[in-house]
Amino acid sequence: MSSLSDKVALVTGSSRGIGAAIATLFASQGAKVVIHGRDSAAMSAVTARIRQAGGCAMQVAADVTRFTEIDAMRRQIETELGPVDLLVANAGGNPVRPGPVEQISEDDWRKAVEGNLTATFLTIKCFLPGMKERKAGSIITISSAAARRPHPGSPVPYAAAKAGIQILTQDLAAQVGPDGIRVNCIAPETILTERNQGQIPAAQQDALAGQHPLRRLGTPEDVARAAGYLASDDAAWITGIVLDVAGGAVMV
Repeated sequence: MSSLSDKVALVTGSSRGIGAAIATLFASQGAKVVIHGRDSAAMSAVTARIRQAGGCAMQVAADVTRFTEIDAMRRQIETELGPVDLLVANAGGNPVRPGPVEQISEDDWRKAVEGNLTATFLTIKCFLPGMKERKAGSIITISSAAARRPHPGSPVPYAAAKAGIQILTQDLAAQVGPDGIRVNCIAPETILTERNQGQIPAAQQDALAGQHPLRRLGTPEDVARAAGYLASDDAAWITGIVLDVAGGAVMV
C-alpha cells in the first residue's frame, strides 16, 4: 500500500512544470489527483499521462485569484472524487522583471501579490473548513529562494509575495495543528522546468549551477519528491517548516 493510497490531492497550477511533477508523483503513490490550471490542453496532457500510467486523475479549471471559482472547483472535486485530503497551493509565478523598487509599477506589484500570496490564501481559505471538520489534512505551499535571501537583483514584488506565503504557512500551522492538520512550505531555487530550459541560455544555466554546492540546477522532480515526503505519513510530526529545495544555495 502506498502512503498516499486513496487520498484526494489537489495540486493547483499543475498543468506543467513543478505542479505537474508533484501531481504525477502523488498519482504514482496512489493518490486521486486533481490537475488544475487554465490551459485545458496542457491539463489534458498531464491527466492523460497519469491515467496511461495507471493513476487516477481529473482536471478542473479555475482562476485562483477568485474565491467563487475556487469554491466551484471544490464542489466539483467533492462531487467526483470526495473531500480533498492533500492540498498543494502551487499556482503562482513571477510576472515582474527585477529592478529598482521605485520603478516597479503599482500594476506589476498587484499582479505579483495577487497571483502568489492572495491566490494561496484564497485556496487555503476555501479548503480549510472541510479539513478542520474532518480533523485531518495536509497543506503544502510553495515559496521561492527569492524569499529566503535578499539580493539587489531580486524581483521584489515576487519575493515579497513568496515571503508572505512563508509566514502565512507558519501562522496557519500554529492555528490548525490542534485540528490534526499539517501545513508546510517548500522554497525551490532555480528549477529547470520546460519554460526555464527554453528561456535560460545553456551558458547561463552552467553559471547558475556553479553557484550551488551540488553543482547543478534543480528539476521539477526534485521538488515533487520533497512534496511527496511532506504529504506522507513519514512526515506525520512535521509542520510549520520552510524546506529549501535549493541544492545548498540557500542555507538558513
